[in-house]
Amino acid sequence: MTNFADRIVAACQEKNSIVCVGIDPRLEFLPDSLLSAALEKHGHSLEAASAAYAEFGQMVIDAVAKYAVAVKVQSAFFEMVGPAGMVACRQVVKHAQAAGLVAISDVKRSDIGTTAQAYADGFLGEMTVGDDALLPWGVDAVTVSPYLGSDGIVPFVNAAKAHHGGLFVLVKTSNKSSGELQDLVADGRPVYEHVAQWVADNAEGLMGTWGYSALGAVVGATYPEQLRTLRALMPKTLLLIPGYGAQGGGPAEAKPGLNPDGLGAVVNASRSIIYAFRDETWAADNPHAHWTDAVRDAARTMRDDLNEVRP
Repeated sequence: MTNFADRIVAACQEKNSIVCVGIDPRLEFLPDSLLSAALEKHGHSLEAASAAYAEFGQMVIDAVAKYAVAVKVQSAFFEMVGPAGMVACRQVVKHAQAAGLVAISDVKRSDIGTTAQAYADGFLGEMTVGDDALLPWGVDAVTVSPYLGSDGIVPFVNAAKAHHGGLFVLVKTSNKSSGELQDLVADGRPVYEHVAQWVADNAEGLMGTWGYSALGAVVGATYPEQLRTLRALMPKTLLLIPGYGAQGGGPAEAKPGLNPDGLGAVVNASRSIIYAFRDETWAADNPHAHWTDAVRDAARTMRDDLNEVRP
């Protein structure tokens, strides 16, 4: 296993892409044929929902694997389905990795002490059962909330270092109300800059050979000026940039997150990619196409659009 940041950079170079696709399954948005098959097999049950989520996630991955370097699996939608949903979530993660994609679990975890360590070991590390060290989740990276301070982040840093994983600390998130807390000024700087400074100061311990750290940061494309500032403040940090597509961000808004080498970030889109088949114009223009064709086309278009603005 190589450093997580090196795996991301290598994938970006190999595929000439900085695309990350969010896997956010919602029952009401799934293709009719896929959902009907799950309901016929499992009845109106949580097992039907989890089976449909697993199938949908895996088919999306197969459609985008040529154009994306990573997937961001949103744990909440799988957790909503209960235990069967978590089994489906792991199936999707493993399918992504088997397809050569980096699997990021969007779990936004944070706690302290042994609880934080348990989260870190569960997602990035291992659990010893008898004489065997087992991988509970085996994901490549997780998202982490910084609200509890370094107590809530350092266990993930240590697990990432020991097991070649990565983490993305929430610095400036893409949602509209993020400024209610993140933009508050403390000691002359907004809170998000303080968090970014902590990330930058601790980057060296997880540095890869390409000059990027596996200690990453989440910064939304919906705030391009702040993204520009934070890119300068964290030059060696891998950025996970959400907010592209359905939330309003585009190539121009994501561009400030890139370094002069055209690297340093992956840009995430979820709904605009995985539900592209629901676009009425696309459906009218492609009446005989399979729904995964729309997903593939959307991922390719995103890659090409982002490459237009890359240095």
